[in-house]
Amino acid sequence: MDKVLFGDNQFFAVNHSSDEKSRAQAIQFKDDAAIIRVLDQALDAGINTFMCTTHDRIGNICNHMRANPSKYADFNIFPCMPYAHKYANAVTELGIAGTIKQYVPGNVFSTFAKGGVAFLNKDFIKLMKLLIDAEMKMFNGINTPVIFIQNVLVDMILGLKMYEVFQEYDAYIRKKYNAEPGYITMNMPALLDALNSLGIENPVICSSINKIGFRMSGGIELYEKYLNEKQFRPIAMQVLAAGALRPKEAIEYLGQFPQIESVLFGASSKSHIQETKDLIEKNLMSGPNGEKSKAQLLNDQAAVKS
Repeated sequence: MDKVLFGDNQFFAVNHSSDEKSRAQAIQFKDDAAIIRVLDQALDAGINTFMCTTHDRIGNICNHMRANPSKYADFNIFPCMPYAHKYANAVTELGIAGTIKQYVPGNVFSTFAKGGVAFLNKDFIKLMKLLIDAEMKMFNGINTPVIFIQNVLVDMILGLKMYEVFQEYDAYIRKKYNAEPGYITMNMPALLDALNSLGIENPVICSSINKIGFRMSGGIELYEKYLNEKQFRPIAMQVLAAGALRPKEAIEYLGQFPQIESVLFGASSKSHIQETKDLIEKNLMSGPNGEKSKAQLLNDQAAVKS
C-alpha cells in the first residue's frame, strides 16, 4: 500500500468537528467536476490511492476514470462498503424487497430469489456475497487492490461474535476480486484478536490512531501496545481527532510507530493536500536528516523476503 491515502469525507459533507464546515463542503462539492478537480490535485501531488465509500456519486467518478484510462492507469481506489446511508434511504423509499431488486447485480429475478432465501434462512454469508458484488459493480475496470468492510458492519459483527463472517469475507475478496481484504473498525485490538483467532494473519486494519485517544475503543495505551508488538498492517485514520490536533503534532505522533503502513486523510484544497502529504512523508518515511526511517527499513526488508 502507498504511505499516503486520500479519503472522501470532505466530498460528502462528513465533518466530525463542525456542522458549518459540513454545509460548506456540501455546497463546494455539489458537482462531480469539483470532486474530480480535487482528486486530480491529489494525483498531481503524487498521491495514487483514493479510499472511498460506495456512495452513488463515486460511480460517476469511476465513469470519468474509465473515460480517461491513460491518466488514471496507475491510480488505485480502495472501496469501503457498505455505504449504510444508501441502503437505509433505499429501504425507506423502496422497502427491503425493492432495495434488493435495485442493488443486487445480475438477473433480477434469480438473484432476488437467492437473496430472499438468504433472508429467510438468515444465511448472512450468501447475502454478504450478493451485496459485495452489488457494491463492486461500479468499480469495473478500476484498480481495486484492497477492498474494505466499513466499521458500521465490522464492529457489529465483532460485537455479535459472528467471526465466521470475517473468514468468509476474507476468502471471497481474495478469490473473486484478487484483492486484499481490509477492515475498518473503532476497536482495533479486539478486531485483530478476532482475525488472528481465525488464522487471518497480518491483516489490513484501518482505525483511529491519534495522540488523544479519539474514537480508540480499548484506550490509547492498548493501541500503542498493539502497534509496537503485534503483526498487522495498520492504516491510521482520524489522526487529527476531529480537529482537536494540529497536523504537525498529529503526524509527528504517528511517526513513533514504524508499524503504521499508511495514513488516510481528506482535504479540500491543493495547498492542504500538499502540506499533509509532505508531513506524512517526512515523519513516516524518512528521518530528520533524510535517512530512511525504521518503518522504511522494515518495508525494504519485507520486500526483499517476498
